[in-house]
Parts: sequence; structure tokens; C-alpha cells
Amino acid sequence: MHHTKTQGHFNVAGTALEWQCCGDPSQQNTLVLLHEGLGCVALWRSFPQQLAERTGFAVLAYSRAGYGLSDAVSLPRPVDYMTIEAQQILPQVLKAAGVKRCVLVGHSDGATIAAIYAGTVQDFTVRGVVLMAPHFFAEPISIDAIAHAGHEYRHGELKQKLSRYHKHVDCAFYGWHDAWLSEAFTDWNVSEVIDYLRVPILGMQGVNDQYGSQAQLAEIQSRCYAPYEQVLLENCGHSPHSEQPGLSLDSIDEFCQRLNTIGAFD
Repeated sequence: MHHTKTQGHFNVAGTALEWQCCGDPSQQNTLVLLHEGLGCVALWRSFPQQLAERTGFAVLAYSRAGYGLSDAVSLPRPVDYMTIEAQQILPQVLKAAGVKRCVLVGHSDGATIAAIYAGTVQDFTVRGVVLMAPHFFAEPISIDAIAHAGHEYRHGELKQKLSRYHKHVDCAFYGWHDAWLSEAFTDWNVSEVIDYLRVPILGMQGVNDQYGSQAQLAEIQSRCYAPYEQVLLENCGHSPHSEQPGLSLDSIDEFCQRLNTIGAFD
């Protein structure tokens, strides 16, 4: 397979966004990776390459503004920052990358962005969504875990660790932390987007996810009209792709092959 790895920056609304790709999105079916609240291109590690080799799809990852090697963003982030990303930025990223047919693969905040995009933006290039540890509404478990991360960032080694990956580390951390811990966020709820999903969905979560309960996946199950499959991973916390990479690759690959079988990419 031709998995030439290319990288660079897209200019979206005057902001330089770092991207990396295995394969060619203008020629192949593409998996578009949307990172978590503290993630970026580099923090996917070898997962994009493994996905490309396994599925034969192109795999595109980008760092949202404020993350990785992308430009900074002004803080504080608004409570609806995930909706803004989905509706205003992601369409331009897909266009800049020349994506023809894709599956959105989101983790945590990225999964929420994927669901909002597929549920609110009319884009026929999107043929399926993979939602790893998505958030549709604020839960005490999430807010407690983020408060704990704040303590680690200020007093532990988290800042030092993250600064290896994020050029604007305070921007990356506080943009996420302060939005989630703001008072307005306790009422944040985007679960109505599930009602509008019209492409097959794979929901994945670790049974020991410290950032969200299985109520998040149950919300998809109870609301969606689209075909829905769910994978709960044992011995796994918030990050299936890094904690259970083998099972995550299997699940995503099987989902993509099923999409192929039903003619989703025709």
C-alpha cells in the first residue's frame, strides 16, 4: 500500500493548523482523526500509520488551534467551542485536504466534534463516524477528572509532559480545562445532534473511563436512527487507541469493511 506520510499546515480562517497524512485523501477513502481535549497530531503516536496499514484507507490527522504545532487561540474558549469547531473549522479542513469520502474518527472532545459535524452539517463526503469516549453532556465524573488534571498541571508533571507536544502548552491546557470547569458548562448538552445522525456509527468506550460514564454511549443507543454498534473495552480507561490499540484497530477496521460491504463508499 502507498502510505507516503506527508505533513504541513492548512490555513483556515487565518490560522495555521498542523496536519499529517498517511496516503492521499483525494484518491482514497479516508479516516479523519479528531483528537481529544489535550491531544494533537503527535499524540496519536503510531496509531494513524497502523490504521492506514490495516484498513488501506488514507488517514488524516490535524491539530486544532491552540494544540500541537498549530497557532494559538485566544482564551477563554466559549462553552460551545466543540460546536464552533465542528461547524466552522472542520468543513474547511476537509476541503483543504481534498477529502472525497471519509469516516470521522473522534476521541473524547474530538468524538463530540465528529458527532456534531455529522448531525448538523450536510456533507455527503462523511460515510460513517467512530466515536471513542464521546461527551454529549457534562457529568460530575468528567468535571472531577478535569479538576484533578488541573491540580496535576499546576503542581505535578503534567505541564512538563504536555509541553513536549504543544507549542502553546498553557493555551492547550487552559482552553480545555477552563471551559469544562466554567459554571455555564454544567448545563452544556449537545445530545440532540444524535437525532440527526444518518450514517452508521461505531461507539467505543473503556469500561474504566475516568472522564465519562456509559450514560454517554447509552444516549446514542436510545436516540439514534442510524445503524449503531457499540464496543466496550475491558481493562481500558479513557483512551482506547492507546490503552487497547489491538482491539481498537480491529473494531475500526471491521466497521470500515462493513461500510464497504454495504456500499457506503460507492
